[in-house]
Amino acid sequence: QVQLVESGGGLVQAGGSLRLSCAASGRTFSTYARGWFRQAPGKEREFVAAISWGGGVTYYADSVKGRFTSSRDNAKNTVYLKMNSLKPEDTAVYYCAAARQITRTTSRIPEEYEYWGQGTQVTVSS
Repeated sequence: QVQLVESGGGLVQAGGSLRLSCAASGRTFSTYARGWFRQAPGKEREFVAAISWGGGVTYYADSVKGRFTSSRDNAKNTVYLKMNSLKPEDTAVYYCAAARQITRTTSRIPEEYEYWGQGTQVTVSS
């Protein structure tokens, strides 16, 4: 069974940092691009970041650019999202996803991703 499992969420004060992890099991995703999305209550799921299968190309939403960094360790079948300078508006459930390939445009489209994790809650207090 293919699984993506996020971890690392929690409660943090504004200005703080968190690092999310997304571990894959059931198959190797080393050739898959990976994305991060988030969904706040009452809002649609929105794109946060994406990373190519080799890790050499990354894309970020304007709202997180310069604060969030995506990386990956294919030997561990895991991707990471380091979140710095967190703001209350970053509060959401964060999801990781896997896609066979992405472009700058398609990385932002949830339907382009084949596999999804269950999400991890990030809460930023003011």
